[in-house]
Amino acid sequence: MIPLQRPSLDQAVERRLAARTATLVRDGATTARARQEWSSAAGIRRQLRAALEAMAPGVQRCMYCGDGQGSSIDHFEPLARDPLKAFAWVNHLLACTHCNSNHKRDRFPVDADGHCLLVDPTSEDPAEHLRLVLGTGEYRHRTAKGEATIDVFGLGRPELERGRAAAFVRCRSMLRDLHSLTGPGAGAGDAAEAAAVAASLRVQPFADVLHAMRATMDSPGAAIVIGQRELESLRTLSGRSG
Repeated sequence: MIPLQRPSLDQAVERRLAARTATLVRDGATTARARQEWSSAAGIRRQLRAALEAMAPGVQRCMYCGDGQGSSIDHFEPLARDPLKAFAWVNHLLACTHCNSNHKRDRFPVDADGHCLLVDPTSEDPAEHLRLVLGTGEYRHRTAKGEATIDVFGLGRPELERGRAAAFVRCRSMLRDLHSLTGPGAGAGDAAEAAAVAASLRVQPFADVLHAMRATMDSPGAAIVIGQRELESLRTLSGRSG
């Protein structure tokens, strides 16, 4: 899970969302009515999906696990809890079927004061609550919010941990390629391939792995964990030097 920037919607779309919310208020915002209204809003859903796909990690990846294709719009706070958020732009995230239907569903844990215990990657930095162990692909929680997030989204699924660990190997390999394609021995025709490698790094699944690698660049022992050549390429990729 990585932090994501939520853009402003087109004003025409915002007006359509507001009109739907007003209809819910007028008709009585029950969960059943909200789901009915949402199901009938095919045009709005297409517009929202396009906006979510543009801000999703990788190539339209799930905003929770970062692996599966984002195939559905998830209501972060479920309609069973707050039907009036059915058409709230800040309550929409792109999720894969596995995360949305098999794990999160209508789960929305809160603390004793009623505050949400799930990380919303569009409004906070997941790294404040989660730590990714690069070598194993395991997420470990830093906070109670991180612990609940791992549980509800199923971020500890064995297949995800194996995928993240493999992504770490893949990232290191691609960073070594970048080092050879941009270093002193690079040929005149290597620039285009280097650009293609860099672009592929930025859109591959498990974007949280590359994000975690960037977060460790200045940590003691980073060259040991990531590799010296890989670290140099990572800094260049991140607009850093030295």
